[in-house]
Amino acid sequence: MFKELTQSSILPVNRDALILSIFYHDVIYKSTQKNNEYQSALILEKHLAKTDFKHIELCKNQINATKNHSTSLIDSDTNLLIDIDLAILGHKKDVYQLYTENVRKEYKIYPKFIYNPARKKAMQHFLEQDRIFKTEEFYNLYESIARDNITREINNL
Repeated sequence: MFKELTQSSILPVNRDALILSIFYHDVIYKSTQKNNEYQSALILEKHLAKTDFKHIELCKNQINATKNHSTSLIDSDTNLLIDIDLAILGHKKDVYQLYTENVRKEYKIYPKFIYNPARKKAMQHFLEQDRIFKTEEFYNLYESIARDNITREINNL
């Protein structure tokens, strides 16, 4: 994600907050839990509570936004974070394939008859959106490839 940020021409409004949000957004990641983002935001809050950092709530909101990947109408940095988080969807076919294999390993406790329909539903969610990527830069770079990758993955499930 940091590589995506450094390669992007988009200048964050609050770079420090965005960097912390990137760092903390998956600090808690358990495939069997549905509140990873919320728990990650709490860890950020706990770690920064005794500092003079003034943007803890902003970071928590950004981290929590990565759960549903919804467009923010009030914070362009949240949209950048979401795009950075989803950038893997628009990478080359072989990179995307490795990503999907790694996701499957993360969820290996679930048999195919449970995993495949759930994964299909999750990926279909992206295809149903008008835009997967919120910023113009990431949209132009990754949207078309992401849609192709996701469609191919769904068809192979």
